[in-house]
Amino acid sequence: MTDAPSPDAVQPAGSAQAEPPRPRPKRALLLAAFFGLAVFAYVFDQLTKLWVTGNMTEGERIPVLPPLLHWYYIRNSGAAFSIGENVTWVFTIIMTAVSIAILLQLRKLGSLWWALALGLLLGGALGNLTDRLFREPSFAMGHVVDFIQVPNFAIFNIADSAVVSSVVIICLLTLRGIPLDGTHPTKDTVKHDS
Repeated sequence: MTDAPSPDAVQPAGSAQAEPPRPRPKRALLLAAFFGLAVFAYVFDQLTKLWVTGNMTEGERIPVLPPLLHWYYIRNSGAAFSIGENVTWVFTIIMTAVSIAILLQLRKLGSLWWALALGLLLGGALGNLTDRLFREPSFAMGHVVDFIQVPNFAIFNIADSAVVSSVVIICLLTLRGIPLDGTHPTKDTVKHDS
């Protein structure tokens, strides 16, 4: 007796076959990507800030690719464009809340792109939160080290770059309709009213 395919399983050549659903990445891979990128963004941010504070004086400018890129060390007591300098503690609370919210979303994570975006977001938020908590002038009121200067733009750091990159990815995922759990709605699952 041979195992022949059933007549229903054999499809004539040229007939349209329904695409099998894409396998979702394993949970361990998603968490490894998330935590790996978060740790990378955080460590890279903190190491560059350590280099800047150890090798530059505040206000010093070093040409890297003039006129497009300079290292320009400043201590930012506000947010972007030094907004909110007198309410630094608000940014500390916001960054703490964002970090907790990201961690709470991990149970829903089902997409590698969302894992990468949230990993960048967490790493960036924790990078600047570390500055707020532990740098001068005081706990939870610390200055953020900014040093990347490009023409006609704010001076920023690696943590800021990670946050902005994550927001771009999140916007693209949202525009493409890809939810956090990674499911892809198909035409077959759309209900049509008769």
